[in-house]
Amino acid sequence: MTPSETSTPAVTGHCLCGAVSIIAQPAKPHLEACHCAMCRRWCGSAYLAVQSDGRAEFTGEEHIGRFQSSDWAERGFCTRCGSNLYYRFLPTGAYSFLAGLFDDLGSMELGDQIFIDEKPHYYDFAQDTPKKTGAEVIAEAKAAGFSFD
Repeated sequence: MTPSETSTPAVTGHCLCGAVSIIAQPAKPHLEACHCAMCRRWCGSAYLAVQSDGRAEFTGEEHIGRFQSSDWAERGFCTRCGSNLYYRFLPTGAYSFLAGLFDDLGSMELGDQIFIDEKPHYYDFAQDTPKKTGAEVIAEAKAAGFSFD
């Protein structure tokens, strides 16, 4: 994989059974947490993610199932063991990988939390991070030229 302009080194990981392996270049030097109802239903709690661009490399791609969860996103999973793999923003092709897939995330820490207005009361993170509501996230995306109608 060719290094991107970021100084964050590539990360490698795999699903629970090892049928799918991933090499990804993080787009940010930190993790992001999504608290939206869809991500929580998919992950069982907050979605802790490594943001990446569309240049990820997969081994075992024949074992990746895809589910289009909205007009603008698909979610990938291993068809052998059921591990959730990624959220992919279709307009850009950017991936958001589950942090737990990776063997070593180095010094990455939680950096942002989105859809904070949908976070349930039964958990909190100790880190004091920037937080955005769903309306703020959608407004930023619309300002960048994306449509969600």
